[in-house]
Amino acid sequence: MNDLLIAGGIGVAFGAALECAGLGDPPKLAGQFYLRDFTVLKVMLSAMLTAMLGAFWGGRLGLFDSAAFYVPDTYLLPQLVGGLIFGLGFVLSGLCPGTSCVALAGGRIEGAATMLGLLAGLLLVGLAFPAIESFYRATPYGPLTLQGLTGLPYGVVVALVTVIAISVLAWIAKREARP
Repeated sequence: MNDLLIAGGIGVAFGAALECAGLGDPPKLAGQFYLRDFTVLKVMLSAMLTAMLGAFWGGRLGLFDSAAFYVPDTYLLPQLVGGLIFGLGFVLSGLCPGTSCVALAGGRIEGAATMLGLLAGLLLVGLAFPAIESFYRATPYGPLTLQGLTGLPYGVVVALVTVIAISVLAWIAKREARP
């Protein structure tokens, strides 16, 4: 029960941070795709970098066994189709599932509409699952990681991703500083 409360607290804190960053606002999210507003990229890169470095250093310092973290299997074709559907929903509503929750919590009608569409999609897939299960399990690749794909040591992958992420964040800062 404590784990559930901790997870819930982290979720609420993350949602509050997204709302404070303005990420429950569809025009702000759409600005990312038009290269006008990089808030989404800055928030997500910072969150991923923090999580990756936390997992790496927490494992190195013996705080937990990072090898025990669950990495879901990759099913290439169904995940590509799912990504296309996700992208279509994002284009239509200007929100992804996480930011639609934030928008809904902020009282925005587009958040409610997106959540309704999300729940309807989940229901449809659930009802149709027996008919689409073979497609769902098509093209299995097992758990894919950058370390596994590149053959590089874990620490090298972490260092490379960190350098790339910081470089992108520096480029954004430089671009935003221009008049």
